Amino acid sequence: MSAVPDRDQCKAELAAVIASGIFSKAPSLALLLDYVCTKFFDGQANQIKEYNIAVEALGRPASFDPRQDSIVRVEAFRLRKRLRQYYENEGADSPLRIVIPSGQYVPHFLENGVAHDLGADHIIDDEEVVVETLPPAAANRELSVAPATLSVAPSTVAQPGSRLWARRTAFVALPLLAAALVAAIWYYRAHSPAKGVSAPRTASAPAGAELDEIRILCGSSAARYVDRTGNIWSGDRFFRGGSIFSAPNHAIFRTPDPELFRSRRDGDFAYDIPLKPGLYELHLYFAETLFGEDNAAGGAESSRVFRVLINDKPALLVFDVIADAGGSSTADEKIFKDISPAKDGMLHLHFVPLLKETPFLNAIEIVPGIPGRMHPVRIVAGNRNFTDRRGVVWGADRFFSHGSTVARREPVSNTPDPEMFGAERFGNFTYTIPVVDGRYTVNLRFAETWFGPGKPGGGGFGSRVFDVYCNGSALLRNFDILRAAGGPQRAIEKSFHGIVPNAQGKIELAFVPVANYACVNAIEVVDESK
Repeated sequence: MSAVPDRDQCKAELAAVIASGIFSKAPSLALLLDYVCTKFFDGQANQIKEYNIAVEALGRPASFDPRQDSIVRVEAFRLRKRLRQYYENEGADSPLRIVIPSGQYVPHFLENGVAHDLGADHIIDDEEVVVETLPPAAANRELSVAPATLSVAPSTVAQPGSRLWARRTAFVALPLLAAALVAAIWYYRAHSPAKGVSAPRTASAPAGAELDEIRILCGSSAARYVDRTGNIWSGDRFFRGGSIFSAPNHAIFRTPDPELFRSRRDGDFAYDIPLKPGLYELHLYFAETLFGEDNAAGGAESSRVFRVLINDKPALLVFDVIADAGGSSTADEKIFKDISPAKDGMLHLHFVPLLKETPFLNAIEIVPGIPGRMHPVRIVAGNRNFTDRRGVVWGADRFFSHGSTVARREPVSNTPDPEMFGAERFGNFTYTIPVVDGRYTVNLRFAETWFGPGKPGGGGFGSRVFDVYCNGSALLRNFDILRAAGGPQRAIEKSFHGIVPNAQGKIELAFVPVANYACVNAIEVVDESK
């Protein structure tokens, strides 16, 4: 019988698989693998169940019903396929092989030689294992079989040296392997960038060891967080120095995702983040929850001022979060385009104190960039992302202050994307959209579905009139959607070019009522740089 792999091998194998690039276009599969392995390492294999995976790893709500939603079975099938492809190609010489048997979600770590002896395409759960026949309706579903339904074919005799003997030997070894992995978790956690974080890499990881998109909740030990727009965030990693602080349940203004701002890294600290070669767009997230009005330390502007260096070059010289955000406990975001890793393959972020109070950071987001330009910002007023007919994704509502949203089910004409107008924000409200220095086109989309002949609000022209201001200057005065569009339920777009952000790097759009409430259905901000 082969020796049980040691803890370093197990740790290295999971890291190698995740860093291999097979998940570069399927990050959810990397997180699924990381989740089940972390649970296994923690001795919680009995919690690796379909419901837990859906809610804790795949971001499904607590109301998830596996009878109605097959997401876990589908993703597990995809994960098994990716693992098989990996071990048939670049992982063929790996010392270990990670196996998730069909019908199960608990991972097994086998010596790769043993795995090959068991059959590259039929590991553990095929050939000599007999599965109860499923009814015809289930024939096209992936098998999900409880252990009691499995039995060894009685006609097969396990002789020393036979493949079946080797297979049964592997089954005997697996509990020992599990025990070894549970014992190894201390080492695994101690050598991770932050305790409680499932990511197995450290700041010394080579360039190219990361996924194409990186999102980090600074100071957080959460394994993952799925934000309003469906992006997946990890806990803290790749840091040097500083301390962690949290503000659970603290109210954060101007964001639908307050969890991004409820933990922070604080002090004189740095991040060294491994990146593949290329250009990136960097987003840094801040919200002052210590100083300022109604916060514990009091104060206001100038209570905390610091400097931010990117690859040892000043990016924010004298940064005051309260002044930049326009208040305390308010989400603030700074964006930097054309960012590249340094010569060592790392992106180096350094946060330097200027006065007695220390710098802080709530979250980091890094996405592939567009040379010379910022990614467009596209927002629909609803609580879900929207993909238009061109395949372009518009994010769920964000960057707003005040106002309310309401669903609109009336069909809208004069547009190839009537579903885009399925919700609106109305009232007296503002969008504060962070951008990079430059010039932008702002496109605003409207449709009047409440007022007009035969509509619930009745009336006609003049029933809804409002102004729209950008950084204090009027874009629209006495705007009447019904009149401008030529009738109810007709889409209209108003475009404005050469828009310059304010000194804080924001495009602030204020919708101010004149008669009844202002409203908007969608907003697009596009960098005009060539």
